[in-house]
Amino acid sequence: MIYRDYAGKKTAALGFGAMRFESPHDIDKSAATVLRAHEKGLTYFDTAPGYCDDQSEIIVGEAVKEMKKSRRPFTVSSKSSRSDGDRVREQLETSLKRLNVDTIDYYNCWYVLTKKDWEGRKKGGAVKAILQAKEEGLIRHAAFSTHLPGPQIREVIEEGYFEGVTLGYSVINFPFRQEGIQAAAERNMGVVVMNPLGGGLIPANPDAFGFLKAHPDQSILEAALHFLLSDPRITVSLVGFRNDEDVDSAAAAVDSFQPYTPETIETIRGKVEQEFNAMCTSCMYCNVCPEDIPVWTYMETWNHIKLSGGEDAADRLKYHWGTSIDELERCTSCGKCVRACTQRLPILERFEEVKAAVAGT
Repeated sequence: MIYRDYAGKKTAALGFGAMRFESPHDIDKSAATVLRAHEKGLTYFDTAPGYCDDQSEIIVGEAVKEMKKSRRPFTVSSKSSRSDGDRVREQLETSLKRLNVDTIDYYNCWYVLTKKDWEGRKKGGAVKAILQAKEEGLIRHAAFSTHLPGPQIREVIEEGYFEGVTLGYSVINFPFRQEGIQAAAERNMGVVVMNPLGGGLIPANPDAFGFLKAHPDQSILEAALHFLLSDPRITVSLVGFRNDEDVDSAAAAVDSFQPYTPETIETIRGKVEQEFNAMCTSCMYCNVCPEDIPVWTYMETWNHIKLSGGEDAADRLKYHWGTSIDELERCTSCGKCVRACTQRLPILERFEEVKAAVAGT
């Protein structure tokens, strides 16, 4: 395992994202997956209220009981998306109980999507509540979690409230948030990247992303993680694990790491900026449709269409997502999903492109 520094703590460069457990209501099975990761050398475990049918913190808390006995180091991260300071405090206290800890190592002001939202966190008392909890010893380090574009991430960082940032970042969208990463590095902040595999898009399309490989023997999973590990500014790459097999494959990928050369990184950068920076990363923040249209499934299908040349678009919706193009008939073009999209993608235009692809299959 590779280790880096986060606020003075030796931290594994591969983090456990506790948002994708395949059996979240089987607490013991899911906690065993967390413990397997700990045995593999992972030390950073990220959870949040609401993850996995609101079971994630409970699962991690069960694992924490056993991790304490092992005497091997570990840290826990959780979050609150509330704007009201009193609600943040309530959520924090619940998280402490669920996680079976007296102090949460990293606590994030969660889901900062717009600058207006950020101003609301300050005005509503959320930031003050987090800093107060730090003074009381209920959290060790204050951080924020965001999908803002890079220049706006810099603006928040430079206000000086936080010691770390968690942001959506992968080889697909790294130009979009590069300035945020750099701003954090300039302040020696911890940087945790979520969606490092592009929401699963990268490993699901090994041919399309073959350019990520530094040598032929690499798997696409290795290539995607090695690209991020080659950036010393990134403290933790946070992978969402479903089961033990996911843990084993990601840990093995880190163990096989060899740094990319600057020339290789520049080649990849050029390829991405030309062809892949407009891909949906399936962060699912577009799932705010008042007509209950599962927006992100159509955006993922758009990715598939672009990567496959439009073949079997209807089957992709039907068999992969259990939906059909007919659901788009309910769309009123209100634009709520467009405003919620963290990458500012032209969702309504892509709806039309998906419709056309389905009609042509």
